[in-house]
Amino acid sequence: MSYDHLLYDVSEHVATLTINRPETYNSLNFAAIGELIHALKGAGRERDVRAIILTGAGKGFSSGADLNELVESREVDITQSLREGLNTLAITMRGIEKPIICAINGVAAGAGSSVALAADYRVASENASFVFAAFVNIGLVPDGGSTYFLQQLVGPAKALELVLLTDANNRLSAEDALRLGLVNQVVAQDDLLPKANALAQKLAVMPTKAIGLTKRAIYRAAERTIADALDYEAQLQGIAFKTKDHAEGVAAFREKREPVFTGE
Repeated sequence: MSYDHLLYDVSEHVATLTINRPETYNSLNFAAIGELIHALKGAGRERDVRAIILTGAGKGFSSGADLNELVESREVDITQSLREGLNTLAITMRGIEKPIICAINGVAAGAGSSVALAADYRVASENASFVFAAFVNIGLVPDGGSTYFLQQLVGPAKALELVLLTDANNRLSAEDALRLGLVNQVVAQDDLLPKANALAQKLAVMPTKAIGLTKRAIYRAAERTIADALDYEAQLQGIAFKTKDHAEGVAAFREKREPVFTGE
């Protein structure tokens, strides 16, 4: 696939999407958001893709919304733009039934931090940092899912602190993000993509359908009662039980060998 603001590569069942606007620290204009949505949906449909990496070109992951475009878009219906753009992107990321690993190579600010939090697994370089107050510092409300993801990960009180006080002069470091549970792993800058790719390769040979169904169950459980969660688990298990990967997993266990999953 060819895009103006995004690099897309598939290798060994892993799709790597790189936001490619390094001159603006990968700020997200409407076009870049649209390309991310298109590429992610394509990777979600592509049978050969079984894991996805999302990262940024250059020194930053994403500095957030393109403020120059926002200034020029005063007459745009921002509510509708969010619904069609960042909101759709977040829902797409959570809805794709393949694991998404975010490799955070530098600053993730504003909407850039929202995109990072929408991923299933986050690997941050030691140079990474988060600026959640990028919204309020220009008189805006956190969007793109920040209010939802943050309060789920750290609770309402800490989420409010982060979105009000972690500005450009008081960034949340990668190590502090790890301590709070906002990222899963912190690695050396040079090790970031190799570590993310190694994880993606590991996930890519696992039973893809089961991973997708597990994503469904985990994310839905956060919004449901225990009774709802148990019933939904049972429904999903009925689907997983009929997959070829389940049959292969059982056969490999009985034959005392390593399973060979195909994602079916």
